Amino acid sequence: MKIKHIEAIPLVRKLAQPFHGGTYYINSRNTIVTRVELEGGVVGQIYGGDEDENDIKICEIVNGTFAPMLVGEDVRDVERHWESMWNAPVDLAWRGLHVINLGKHAVVTQAIAAVDNALWDALGKALEQPVYKLLGGFRDRVRVIAIGGYIRDGDPMQSLVEEMETYKSMGVYGLKLKVGKLSIEEDLERARLARRVGGEDFLLSVDANQAWTVEEALRFARGARDIGLAWLEEPVQWHDQIEGNARVRWEGIPVNAGQGEISRHGCRNLVARGAVDILNVDVTIAGGVTEWRRIAGMARAFGIRMAHHEEPQIALHLLASVPHGIAVEIFPNPDRDPLWYDLPVKQAEIRDGYMHLPEGPGFGIDLNEDVIERWRAPVK
Repeated sequence: MKIKHIEAIPLVRKLAQPFHGGTYYINSRNTIVTRVELEGGVVGQIYGGDEDENDIKICEIVNGTFAPMLVGEDVRDVERHWESMWNAPVDLAWRGLHVINLGKHAVVTQAIAAVDNALWDALGKALEQPVYKLLGGFRDRVRVIAIGGYIRDGDPMQSLVEEMETYKSMGVYGLKLKVGKLSIEEDLERARLARRVGGEDFLLSVDANQAWTVEEALRFARGARDIGLAWLEEPVQWHDQIEGNARVRWEGIPVNAGQGEISRHGCRNLVARGAVDILNVDVTIAGGVTEWRRIAGMARAFGIRMAHHEEPQIALHLLASVPHGIAVEIFPNPDRDPLWYDLPVKQAEIRDGYMHLPEGPGFGIDLNEDVIERWRAPVK
């Protein structure tokens, strides 16, 4: 059970074509593979994250600061290891100003997450148990939804119809539709079209990626009352996430947010201030499995449901471990997330609207070493 070696490896893969969300532009798929080797020969290995600017720095913190701290320690002591990393003196040239430091704190929490997630994979393999069983094992399958509706060249309405037909043929349970790039009226029309094609039993939500002012979000929410949306995700601009989201919630459509929070403390503020119905905090950003479980416990006490921002290889286990998990989300388009298709040796099964938990220990996935080596970026 002793930790022998820890290593973080950044991967960078250029996309064949760019993708536009409400407030962002994606032209590469980045991630970090983290390995934790135990003295008995067990190797925990998992990937996560999609940071295009700080991947190298995150890996440097893992390899240069956290690894020397944890080598020789018992892998079972995950809570103690998490606190050690949280309190470690990481020098990123702090300036002492909250706004300037926030991004740097996020670099550290992503480094903690990379190690913590790999520790859980190693622990599961050492105990010969899946992670979702170690965390509670509430269910053995989770609803799966697609992320889509990106604005592309050509007719956005016709392309959406074609997308919807593809999703239904894949057997996913629903769609998270990207909005915020077009006008409110156009996005409402697209949401109504998605509902017509998907049918009444198809889960449909929209994700604005913080594109709208409060007034715009309210206008969309009022216009969407008859569509039957499962939630509005990040409807309000970044600077008004608490008060703005709280106002939007009064329109009767659940609000989903939290993917930009880096710890339980930010999630606590969203919950306590009435800004969310659903938290989609990301385990690869906000401190890993250990911190995600703390957030999920807090959310349960307030009647808040748990979603997850992307990362199905880990999110599947988390959402299966708690009673208030909603759905795991995937990019069904290989052009948007080629690593999800190429990096795991075998995908979790999708059938009848569910993603089924793998039976193997840890996170239950092996990674293709040739893919890791092909897209590996240099790091100190």
